[in-house]
Amino acid sequence: MATCGEVLVHLLERYGVDHVFGIPGVHTVELYRGLARSSIRHVTPRHEQGAGFMADGYARTRGKPGVCFIITGPGMTNITTAMGQAYADSIPMLVISSVQARSQLGGGRGKLHELPNQSALVAGVAAFSHTLMSAAQLPGVLARAFALFQAGRPRPVHIEIPLDVLVENADALLGSTPVSVARAGAAPAAVQQMSQRLAAAKRPLILAGGGAIDAAAELTHLAEALGAPVALTINAKGMLPAAHPLLIGSTQTLPATRALVAEADVVLAIGTELAETDYDVTFAGGFNIPGTLLRIDIDPDQTVRNYPPQVALVADARIAAQALLTALNRQPLAPRTADWGAARVARLWAELEPAWDAATRAQTRFLNAVLEELPGVVFVGDSTQPVYSGNLTLNLDHPRRWFNASTGYGTLGYALPAAIGAWLGRGDGQPVVCLIGDGGLQFTLPELASAVEARTPVIVLLWNNQGYEEIKKYMVNRDIEPVGVDIYTPDFIGVATALGCAAESIRGIEHLRTALHAAAGRQGPTLLEIDQGRWELTSL
Repeated sequence: MATCGEVLVHLLERYGVDHVFGIPGVHTVELYRGLARSSIRHVTPRHEQGAGFMADGYARTRGKPGVCFIITGPGMTNITTAMGQAYADSIPMLVISSVQARSQLGGGRGKLHELPNQSALVAGVAAFSHTLMSAAQLPGVLARAFALFQAGRPRPVHIEIPLDVLVENADALLGSTPVSVARAGAAPAAVQQMSQRLAAAKRPLILAGGGAIDAAAELTHLAEALGAPVALTINAKGMLPAAHPLLIGSTQTLPATRALVAEADVVLAIGTELAETDYDVTFAGGFNIPGTLLRIDIDPDQTVRNYPPQVALVADARIAAQALLTALNRQPLAPRTADWGAARVARLWAELEPAWDAATRAQTRFLNAVLEELPGVVFVGDSTQPVYSGNLTLNLDHPRRWFNASTGYGTLGYALPAAIGAWLGRGDGQPVVCLIGDGGLQFTLPELASAVEARTPVIVLLWNNQGYEEIKKYMVNRDIEPVGVDIYTPDFIGVATALGCAAESIRGIEHLRTALHAAAGRQGPTLLEIDQGRWELTSL
């Protein structure tokens, strides 16, 4: 007999799942009966939050959902933070959990791991949460989840399986066929309206977000056809190559870039929420789009949030960009303003680059040294100072190579487990770097053991300023006496070594280069500690 748990694993294989992140427990062992005989690799974190962050990082580099097996009750409360980050950033994640037997749901009898309503608990950080009331429902609910991942706005999906359903006979479901759903095409009428406005524009501009990440080539061609400057959100970095003359980077929060946006007469926003953590990271307000706004998004609700458009198109970003290019090729373009396009972008960078402060320059030198030594690197960041600087100053040549938790939900501790998942998702052996501060690392420090066990050679670049320095500055700026920010700093080198990692403290830029080269050749993780004060003195 094939149980529901075994058939679930079989169907996940048929959907192309090759990794599962989870911690086995007495309520999920029936999932592992099928997993042991499958081709799916299981990775064990040290905390369910780590499982969720690993699945998130995996999804961002692989471009398909990360999958977690999670225990009832505390396992689900532990993973909700990771689900919240994935929900905020539209990352596909499938969380499969156990739950009490059907006759005991909501019973309040003090059963092991019991919650009054586990599905309701996680509903706010999931596209949907479904309780499987019989094994026969399994193919249908998986089809719903993967239809969302394939053709909708991807976000976490939670499926909980009662303990008695997990062991039901499900032989009849072994032949179930996975679904394949095409993304929404571009409505011709809306494409025509948008192309007419773009063709008539004298100063067109493109704002692109992570929702357009698979349309990098089409977006580049569209920008070049229009002569339009392009601003990218943090999750969209790399959609235009770093040296592209139309790229204005991820600087939308800065006054000089806002002035450029204000000059545009037609703005095309594609795959972006136009939200605070990309367009107003200083929380000062004031980002405005005076020109005609056109919006393209896979989510109809999102097309009218924050900044209502004159024309909206619900469509896949790549299909929509291709359709716009075709339509623009059929009509003449109005003459562009003489100093627009590449000339205006060059003026912007000439204004921005001399204005970076000393700390930003030092942190950018740090990031550039990593990029020069490891040209194919993926940067996975936490909320820490080099990440804040890189969000503004660093541009990359390819997408899916820079992402972090400083946007959207903004959780700490993300970068280490997400980097483990990213390395597994990338699958090409190229380096993955974790950028994390001493405060953030203490949230998920035990995941170094997971990296050792999984033989993932992530390189942890620990930016150590002995506390929560950014929050301390914020408190001082608001005339609040700092409390709770000068935290104890452990011996990270000693801890990392005890957990089985290679580890050393970095003395300067040449030492960093040498240490990165050595770390890239290892089969396990490396922690390199960078003292902020020493770096700022020695890297001048």
